[in-house]
Amino acid sequence: MIVIEPDFVTTTRDSYDKIATGYADTFADDIQRLPLHTALLSWFADLVGDGPVLDVGCGPGRTTGFLHSRGVDISGVDLSSGFLAIARAENPGIRFTQGSMLALDQPDGSLAGLVANYSLIHIPDEVLPEVLAGFHRVLRPRGWLWVAFQVGDVPRHHTEGFGHPVDLVFRRRQPDAVATFLTEAGFDVRTRVVREPEANEPTPNAILVARKRPESDLD
Repeated sequence: MIVIEPDFVTTTRDSYDKIATGYADTFADDIQRLPLHTALLSWFADLVGDGPVLDVGCGPGRTTGFLHSRGVDISGVDLSSGFLAIARAENPGIRFTQGSMLALDQPDGSLAGLVANYSLIHIPDEVLPEVLAGFHRVLRPRGWLWVAFQVGDVPRHHTEGFGHPVDLVFRRRQPDAVATFLTEAGFDVRTRVVREPEANEPTPNAILVARKRPESDLD
């Protein structure tokens, strides 16, 4: 059977393949320069315990590597072969695979946690329920979900990045709207954090941590 991939998936993958090196070099110190973010990631590591955890849309693998350093049994998946090459080179002890969050191949109920760190920003609103249903499927009852995103109401379309032509849409969302998506997908939102932008960040940023409702498997 031939599966036709949505256009936004194709353009997102192709764009990040072009800019993977420039992106990774520019944001190499993100973990170090965002102490609140990393403190919350450390807390998330405590929540999920000994895993397993999947970092969906892992990019160059910096978040994956950070959580691994905190003892999390974590792997990463990303569309971009360019990003994956960097992630594997920097984190030789972590398994990274190429794939789409629209088609996760993990077994049902197999994960203790799932991380979507600024990766849902490329998913259109009308596709979010499908993606979150996939997250719900692979998480254990009471499994933990991390979602980080830029706060706003207007998407930003990038046509150039790091000296290359790209076609990337960054969908900014309000925390309440994302919480509603999560609730409707069978999650209970347990924590909401909104921080003001740091230098060179155009918008506030939000982190939502949610837990899969055990009874939602029966809905």
